Amino acid sequence: MALLVAGCSGGASAPSAVDEAPPAPTLELAPGNGAKDVSPVGPFTATAVNGKIVNAVLNNSEGEQLGGTIAPDGASWTANGKLGYGKTYTLAVTAQGASGPAITQQSTFSTVSPENQSYVSMNPLDGQTVGIGQPLAFYFSGDAPAPDKARAEEAIKIQTEPAVEGAFYWFNSREVHWRPKEYWKPGTKVSINIDVYGRDLGNGSWGQEDRTATITIGDAVVLKADGASHQMTIEKNGQLLRTMPVSLGKPSFPSNNGVHVVTEHHPKKVMDSSTYGLPVEAGGYVTEVEWAVRISNGGEFLHAAPWSVGDQGRRNVSHGCINMSDADAKWIFDLVKKGDVVEITNSGGPNLRSWDGFGDWQVPWDQWAQGNK
Repeated sequence: MALLVAGCSGGASAPSAVDEAPPAPTLELAPGNGAKDVSPVGPFTATAVNGKIVNAVLNNSEGEQLGGTIAPDGASWTANGKLGYGKTYTLAVTAQGASGPAITQQSTFSTVSPENQSYVSMNPLDGQTVGIGQPLAFYFSGDAPAPDKARAEEAIKIQTEPAVEGAFYWFNSREVHWRPKEYWKPGTKVSINIDVYGRDLGNGSWGQEDRTATITIGDAVVLKADGASHQMTIEKNGQLLRTMPVSLGKPSFPSNNGVHVVTEHHPKKVMDSSTYGLPVEAGGYVTEVEWAVRISNGGEFLHAAPWSVGDQGRRNVSHGCINMSDADAKWIFDLVKKGDVVEITNSGGPNLRSWDGFGDWQVPWDQWAQGNK
């Protein structure tokens, strides 16, 4: 009997799948092709997907090439620095995938051409050493609309070492000051970065130029002039150096009470009362003085007054200035620096206005911190 052997037939093996080719790289450029009124501060970037950036060139319409940096992994590129106002640029980027040919993509765009550019000046200036009463003052130029105050403050960056509590306060639509809550601590380093270029400051105003400054706070020099005792004390870093006789403003022209800040030095200065609204024929004067130190814009100075030496320490006879002998005035002139503090009390006059010179300390901190916006 024949044995029938049933054969088992297994299914045939499926052919191996063909490996798919890696996807081609793609690029995303910013700003996109045809973009207009782009801020010259960017960002200007390129990003690669499924590949690496191997080359990137950014040129303006004059053929000038601007630098950029490809990330270590090749996934992105970023322009270095800022572009110009009112120019046309072309960004050409090449990316290579895992296989296949490289691809190149371009974007041509134009930057904004603002009608109004605002320059920001400052006081103090870079590298200066100033006194403990010095505020940081910033002035937006008048050939452009006044900026939006919040945007302007955002563009002014202030760092201090050690850190201090401080705030901005607007004196008008173009002038803003920053000061700490209390007098500066001697030795404080202040770094200022006015980052306005390429910024829309609002109201049709754009920043014209960035500026930086490093300021040092020097010794704490504080002069205290008392209109009742007719004496002035001079302290340096909390130590009393001298007490000297002085004469302040007479009752008809009293000195202003309050915290004054030194702003200028003049070895010789012609004092003309007409510049402060008092003509000679109305009891004014035109007199040259020596060793003049300005402490307000309203005409208050520390200066030599040899004609009033007999009154110094006894009565107030000036038109608002602090009169001293020649020797004392020269000693003060050599001692004080921009930003040092002169506190006047018992003058019989009004309080110094906050906007008169650097009368910033006349504004109480709670009010100052509100910003006067």
